[in-house]
This record gives sequence, C-alpha cells and structure tokens, in this order.
Amino acid sequence: MPARSEDGPGRVGGGDPSQRQLRVAERIRHLLAESLMRGEIHDPRLEGLSITVAEVRVSRDLKHATVFATELGRPLSPAARSALERAAPALAGWLARQMHLKYAPRLQFVADALFDEAARIERLLAEERVRLHPAPAGKDDEPRT
Repeated sequence: MPARSEDGPGRVGGGDPSQRQLRVAERIRHLLAESLMRGEIHDPRLEGLSITVAEVRVSRDLKHATVFATELGRPLSPAARSALERAAPALAGWLARQMHLKYAPRLQFVADALFDEAARIERLLAEERVRLHPAPAGKDDEPRT
C-alpha cells in the first residue's frame, strides 16, 4: 500500500487543514489509542495485538475521519483492519460523546505504510553507505606469504 499522500480527507478543496480539524484529529487519535491500549474493543481478532494509531485526518465538516493504523512491528493485517471497521460505528458514537461533537465521525481505518516506507528508505541508505564506504580489510583478509 502506498505511503500517505497529501490528498484525501482533510485535504479536500485544497489548502491546509484548519486548526479545528487538527485539534479534533489529534484528540480522536489520542482517544482511539487509549481505547485500543486498554483493550476496550472486544473482538477476538484484536486480542494480543498492539495497534498503533499513527495519524487521523478529518474532513472539513468533521463528519469523516481517516485513521492510519499499524500493528506493532508489522503492517495492519486484514483481520485486524476488518475488526476495527466492524467496531467503527460504536467507536464513532463513543468519540462523539467523549468530545461533545454534534455528529459522530464516520471512521475509516487504513493500513499505514509510512513506517514500512521509512524502513525501506533506511535500508537503501544503509546499502549505499556500505557501497560507498566498504569496511576496511582486516588482518585476516590479507594473503600470507
């Protein structure tokens, strides 16, 4: 899955997100992360998984929220994403009550590829460093005469 782009919810209509969008998105991120950490979503597919909510982007009207999530140490599995999507309506209602929002945001969970992309870039840079600066030959590498 490609890394996050600058298009999508929160970017519709051009321009940067408003301060309110940013505040609401960050509050949603914190509340979802706390709920997931405490295991408040009772789904067997999520048991034993550590889900990280990396970012949340909300639309200008605050009715839609895209949640970028990943499992600890690996991409978000289809089973975990399915479980989160199934819990999304209940989570949205809970968020609206916690945040005193007029409308419950429609949550869409997306596998966050940003961490995978960062690891790929780091690996490429490390390979290039090795290519440009090979390790010095050790004493054991020299032929004996």
